[in-house]
Amino acid sequence: MRRVLDFLKECGTYYLATTEGDQPRVRPFGTINEFEGKLYIQTGKVKDVSSQLHTNPKAEICAFKDGKWLRVACELIEDDDRAARESMLDNYPTLRAMYDEDDGNTEVFYMRNARAVFSSFTEEPEIVEF
Repeated sequence: MRRVLDFLKECGTYYLATTEGDQPRVRPFGTINEFEGKLYIQTGKVKDVSSQLHTNPKAEICAFKDGKWLRVACELIEDDDRAARESMLDNYPTLRAMYDEDDGNTEVFYMRNARAVFSSFTEEPEIVEF
């Protein structure tokens, strides 16, 4: 799990895919945080991605850096613990201009049943499950 966290942090931007009905939806994301042994992302409840994840928690993340890429298939499960929201915002202080752990909008999701595959054109894929 640590390798997945480090890769996503180093990339800065990764792409999160969700579904809306039968239509895939992909958008750039930049938050990744470890809290109590789980990897978390953050969004706002008013965003489409929030309602998509509440309807269908299956998601996939893709990131690319230095000729290598990572794909993480997982379920993203909301954690309504204030401490989880606070940890995320403490690790991304620039988000505090838009979000607060008590604003009723800030939402964090942790990865469950995650299968991460590190790939490149020159190396065998490496699989990490957590």
